[in-house]
Amino acid sequence: SSYLCYSFPGAGWGGLSILKKVILLQCIVYISLPVILCLFPWILGHVVCSHWLRFPYLVDLASPAELSLNHTLNFYLSPEEGISLGVWHTVPDSQWEKAQGAGPEWYSETLGDGSPVIIYLHGNVGSRAINHRVELVKILSAAGYHVLSLDYRGYGDSSGEPSEVGMTSDALYLYQWVKTRSRTSQVCLWGHSLGTGVATNAAVKIQEQAMELARERARDLRDVTQADLEPSYAVDGVILEAPYTNMEEEVASHPLSMMYQCLPGFESVLHHVMRSNNMVFANDEK
Repeated sequence: SSYLCYSFPGAGWGGLSILKKVILLQCIVYISLPVILCLFPWILGHVVCSHWLRFPYLVDLASPAELSLNHTLNFYLSPEEGISLGVWHTVPDSQWEKAQGAGPEWYSETLGDGSPVIIYLHGNVGSRAINHRVELVKILSAAGYHVLSLDYRGYGDSSGEPSEVGMTSDALYLYQWVKTRSRTSQVCLWGHSLGTGVATNAAVKIQEQAMELARERARDLRDVTQADLEPSYAVDGVILEAPYTNMEEEVASHPLSMMYQCLPGFESVLHHVMRSNNMVFANDEK
């Protein structure tokens, strides 16, 4: 009896000691994560963009025909010094035969053929070659649309690092590039997930630029270039697929973030981290 009283409590305390260590480790991780994000807010920015996950691997983005996009041109734009953006231009299926062996000049000319143009702004993770993005391009092409698929800076084979300002600038540059070639063709922005924030940002800035062009046109009717461009400059449509209200709410509603909502000051910490990353993406305001 005395032996049993001595031996079982010893074994029990040994097991409880391990449990204590596990609980202590969990508490350290739980408390330290917000501290780490406060000290290094760029970590959350990289998680939100997830541009370092360059799915799919082993795909040559310069050869869209490998993904059965054999009426697609791969090209690159440079919105600013040191930045190169990878873009695919897929023409409508009806022009499949003409596209075989065609060069950049032919593709550029087709933007003004009257078929609507979709500028596709994808979500986080991966490149323009992810399967569901490629399948959407095929569907839109079959429906008679031109599709311009953009990899923002830092995504796919585009250089640089992503940011809200930079990604919006990339979309604006592509839009301006298309508008100088599309003549009377409608041009729409299609944003998916993270890209909905880019789409709304770009649409507002395009509207502001259109209004400014209108004011300049009124002041100086001799400026033929701006006078001709202004009436059709504003975006013709904005499609938001799987949108969110704003990025701070999106992060706060993530299951991992919800674990921390009981901590005092959670909202202030999250607000500080998001503002440090300059990632607002305020779809609700835009």
